[in-house]
Amino acid sequence: MNRGFLIAILAGLMPLPLLAGEYDISVDRVQIDTGDFVKEGIGYNGASPGPVLRFKQGEEVTINVTNNLDEMTSVHWHGLILPFEQDGVPGISFPGIKPGETFTYQFPIVQAGTYWFHSHSGFQEPDGAFGAIVIEPEGREPYRYDREYVVQLTDKHPHSGDRIMRNLKMSADYYNRQQQTVGDFFAESGDKGFLSTLKDRMMWGDMRMMKADIEDVQGFTGLINGKGPEQNWTGLFEPGERVRLRFINSSAMTYFDVRIPGLEMTVVQADGNNVQPVNVDEFRIGVAETYDVIVRIKDEKAYTIFAESMGRSGYARGTLAPEEGMTAKVPDLRDAPLLTMADMGGHMDHGGMDHGDMNDDDMTGMDSGDMVMGAEMDHSAMGHGSMGHGSMGQGDGASLPEDPFYAQGSGLVPTASNGGKFLSYADLKAQSPLYEDREPTREIELRLTGNMERYEWSINGIKYEDADPIVLQYGERVRFKFVNETMMTHPMHLHGMWSILDVGEGKWNPLKHVISVSPATTVYMETEVDAPGEWAFHCHLSYHAAAGMFRKIVVEGGPDGTVAEGTKTGSQGGES
Repeated sequence: MNRGFLIAILAGLMPLPLLAGEYDISVDRVQIDTGDFVKEGIGYNGASPGPVLRFKQGEEVTINVTNNLDEMTSVHWHGLILPFEQDGVPGISFPGIKPGETFTYQFPIVQAGTYWFHSHSGFQEPDGAFGAIVIEPEGREPYRYDREYVVQLTDKHPHSGDRIMRNLKMSADYYNRQQQTVGDFFAESGDKGFLSTLKDRMMWGDMRMMKADIEDVQGFTGLINGKGPEQNWTGLFEPGERVRLRFINSSAMTYFDVRIPGLEMTVVQADGNNVQPVNVDEFRIGVAETYDVIVRIKDEKAYTIFAESMGRSGYARGTLAPEEGMTAKVPDLRDAPLLTMADMGGHMDHGGMDHGDMNDDDMTGMDSGDMVMGAEMDHSAMGHGSMGHGSMGQGDGASLPEDPFYAQGSGLVPTASNGGKFLSYADLKAQSPLYEDREPTREIELRLTGNMERYEWSINGIKYEDADPIVLQYGERVRFKFVNETMMTHPMHLHGMWSILDVGEGKWNPLKHVISVSPATTVYMETEVDAPGEWAFHCHLSYHAAAGMFRKIVVEGGPDGTVAEGTKTGSQGGES
């Protein structure tokens, strides 16, 4: 048994030992106990989360997945670079795994870092079908640590994924427990005046949305490695050690703001890729993102890992301690933030909106620059200070809506609880560039669109089932322009190829597999099109993808100059 498996078993993170290079995974009905409620769900090898799979960069792995369910299933290896036939998306990569059958995945491990795996069938992932992946590099790590833990976050809800989707379709605010009341109206009137408050409410009413529309689904229990706050997952350490924490957000819908009161965290990886170290007090982890941090603990006392949801409706909690049973104070949830007109683009012409329905017809005559307040970011004018804290100037006196990933200070983003450093995307610089920095061959605009009232989500005003695939050519470099015309934050995930996030650092721009796009903002990424075949591209909020914010990418051509086999087919492609 190798050292990686021994560490995982001792940490209590791998229920069953597996043979190096070959893995057997079963997909099972399981009982999930959150400490608040017990529900039936779906897991791997009899548990949720499933096992921590440990690979070595450069090896070839074989994974036998046996479906013990009475329905189709699949496994997607999130963030891994592999042949498209092994990507695990029904209708795009392969047909899926039938009940009672075993499907064997085989692919090379060409990267290192922290990733995860999950079902791409129906709502099996929100129902518990996910696990973690840790890949050891061929060479030495560029940073030192004494021990490590996977910290896999999720939002477990008493309702099944299917029931949640039905309720959202019936009423988009079904799970919103922070709706403003008449009492809130009069309280605000006392502070801002009756007419001003009335005008504000009428503007939000015209958009058919509320200031509290930050999270779609509330009422969940946050889990760390399958344990609720009262069950208190605990990672042990020896005083003086450097501890690496591999954070994975496996939530269906929840963004978490993570801090460890009393400890500074050094971010060393983002989405599995090494970054130049950044010291922070708090960071936001979007759905499906991963961040690796190192903390150095000098004293013999317990520390709380506290991950509260972006909308302050719930939290996950764990502990770092020198001994089992030790605990530290659990912080109170901070006040729930409310959206502002600045978050929504301030001077948008709301009169042109049909009850919050931002589709092609409603956008006629409305310049996308107006929608995002001219959010064509001039990186040359933005230093890291301006991008990391406060607004980003445009040279004409205007400022962009505050973006929690680019800038800090809006209603959507708290200042770090101790007044310290809150991580932004602008802080992320690649440690070693993977690709030569070159000009993109073309730009593709993807407008993130939706109707909150009807709970419909789309790209460029078209839902997945009505959309043509996006066709790319092998060898080109494509620049994607995300324009978020909705009131929600969307974590956009491209399968099979890296997303080079544009933070204005040229060849040092970070590589990611998920890029979050906040309301009324524009974000750019570039992709080296180096993977032939068919790939999924979607919002990783489970119910947004299922409602239509999903596309198929077809990469034509390849190293031998031929069209990839099967690139002319098209069908429904999964929902998470």
